[in-house]
Amino acid sequence: MTPWRRFLLVGFMASGKSTVGRTLARRLGWAFHDFDGAVEAAEGRSVARIFAESGEAWFRAVEARVAEDLLALDRVVLASGGGWAAAPGRLEGLPAGTCAVWLKVSPEEAVRRAARRPGTRPLLAAADPLLEARRLLEARTPSYARCHLEVDTESNSAEDVSVLILKMAGLDPVNHTPVETR
Repeated sequence: MTPWRRFLLVGFMASGKSTVGRTLARRLGWAFHDFDGAVEAAEGRSVARIFAESGEAWFRAVEARVAEDLLALDRVVLASGGGWAAAPGRLEGLPAGTCAVWLKVSPEEAVRRAARRPGTRPLLAAADPLLEARRLLEARTPSYARCHLEVDTESNSAEDVSVLILKMAGLDPVNHTPVETR
């Protein structure tokens, strides 16, 4: 069996955390939880509405509580919010058995992907979304870089990314057992 008890996917908005997370969870036969979805369920309103009505600080407080609960679960794949990992100490304080994976995406690709679902990314509701994406990603990169693994999501499908994650985590992508290294 895998030495990992959970996989935590972090990265910038539209990096593929939810899509890859569902794919990886299906492959492992584990549960999948998305921080944003859990926040929306707890609040009874969308992330965009939370930002508009209560502000980012409120959203981040709810997100922190939700994340703490989800990180206590075993046999789960978790997709964090794009800004969750940027808070000091978040990635250093992960429970044992957590494999943190940075899903990398360029600001240009993130904005392109986010444009497919207008109004769902409140932090990109700026006059120049690309400039804002570059600013946010630059600020968050040192935090994301604390992950155990890094995987490019621009040139790989969700299925390919999930296989790469398993291989990089030292697991056979078919039976999920640790791979012997010599």
